[in-house]
Amino acid sequence: MSRSVQTIGLIDYGMGNLFSVQTCFERLGSPLKTVQNSDDLDGCQALILPGVGAFDPAMDRLNATGLIPELRAWSGADRPLLGICLGLQLLFESSEEGHRDGLGLLPGRVKRLPKDQRERIPHMGWGRLHIDRPSPLLPNRSSAEWMYFVHSFAAEPEEIKHCAASVEFGEGLATAAVWRNRLGACQFHPEKSAITGQRLLSRWLEWLKQGAPLMQ
Repeated sequence: MSRSVQTIGLIDYGMGNLFSVQTCFERLGSPLKTVQNSDDLDGCQALILPGVGAFDPAMDRLNATGLIPELRAWSGADRPLLGICLGLQLLFESSEEGHRDGLGLLPGRVKRLPKDQRERIPHMGWGRLHIDRPSPLLPNRSSAEWMYFVHSFAAEPEEIKHCAASVEFGEGLATAAVWRNRLGACQFHPEKSAITGQRLLSRWLEWLKQGAPLMQ
């Protein structure tokens, strides 16, 4: 990749909080290009897959754009892709929330958060991240980052090495971020997580500017 990313595409399939994501990146000096079909991918060096809502309707709408084969090819070529919230869940093979196949870019399944008397579902509010392994999103294991979550389901990667960060939920931990090669995603909303979310997105942008060095 070039050391200067010219265009980042924001995938619009009708189920993403595009305005808040676009606004956050504009504040960071990196306006995004809206991607609604395969032609819009021209010139993009990186992609963002947002998402708000339920798994099956999201996959249906994403399928209607014709972008699913493009996203699989994009990931297969190890090109930078960042998923946000439901966008993380769509990267996996399937979800207990529905019956549709996911994108299958990461092995594993999305499961409902466990019932716990101390926790409410959906899990809404700020959560402190546990860094499981360094990534371009969260490079420092010793840092304490608080992010804003809204979700009822969480991914369970088949390979533990793909889990980049976790968050406490009930008596255990839920997946908060994943990373493999140049594919990353966060279950929380960095665009709604104030300065800590901006720092995370700034780190991702800086990683892109450095040529998106491969990080397994």
